[in-house]
Amino acid sequence: MNYRHLTPSMSLLLAFEAAARHESYTRAAAELSLTQSAVSRQVQALEQQLGLTLFRREGRQVQLTDVGRLYQRELSEALGRIRSATLQALAYQSGVGNLRLATLPTFGSKWLLPRLHAFYSAHPGMLVHIHSRIEAINFDTSEIDAAIGVASHDLPGLICHRLHAEELVVILPPQAMADDQWNPQRISEEVLLNVANNPHAWGEWFSHHALPHRAMRLGPSFELTSHLIQAVRAGIGIGLVPRILVADELASGELFSPGEPFASQRSYYLIYPPRNEALPSLRAFRGWLLEQI
Repeated sequence: MNYRHLTPSMSLLLAFEAAARHESYTRAAAELSLTQSAVSRQVQALEQQLGLTLFRREGRQVQLTDVGRLYQRELSEALGRIRSATLQALAYQSGVGNLRLATLPTFGSKWLLPRLHAFYSAHPGMLVHIHSRIEAINFDTSEIDAAIGVASHDLPGLICHRLHAEELVVILPPQAMADDQWNPQRISEEVLLNVANNPHAWGEWFSHHALPHRAMRLGPSFELTSHLIQAVRAGIGIGLVPRILVADELASGELFSPGEPFASQRSYYLIYPPRNEALPSLRAFRGWLLEQI
């Protein structure tokens, strides 16, 4: 077998990977600063070189074939390793480490950012670029190096450092503190606000207090925990949120929480693909973060 035949040029591979990810020559061309026809020609050249049909063409639409989808999955991982290797070499040469970190928006603003100055003091040559993400990160198709998120277990194919168990607390506006009748039964009768990425939180709380789920009065759902907190302050309903995100408000009396926190089935994790484990910036941040937790 001719190894040159098995090693297409990077321009062909990048054109295919972008077109496969978007399933669109037009969006791939915009991403690569090429014309649509140039992307099409490069994909066709790759197909001819490999002797494979990577896309089905239906009018102006393109769809990956089964073999095209397999090739994309393997290629995306390989390109990710190449980018990671390049970043490591650049960081080593410059003496400055850059970490692109995805984190849940409210966790980033309420917990991470107030403490990040301590990281910079300990590692003056490092830079952490914060990206707010709610959805799960695909490390093969994004330029994110690591992420902080919540999950109920380790994620397959990724290195996962469990930071701490998620503890949930019921929150009410401060004026509710004047009422001393906030027992679980009373809370269960109110309008209950929830966060979209944790739709089972109130169900866990009801089970924890042996309350019938049929009595649950679910109110509006919010994408961001910070928006739910504002809704509680506005008197729209009662919230159930991670204690770590409202510790300051509870301490200052801006919010009121009756009863004790309870452990949910989820935990906070620092996660990243194995290929990024040796990144100097990630090693420094991981050590600092685990010490903080």
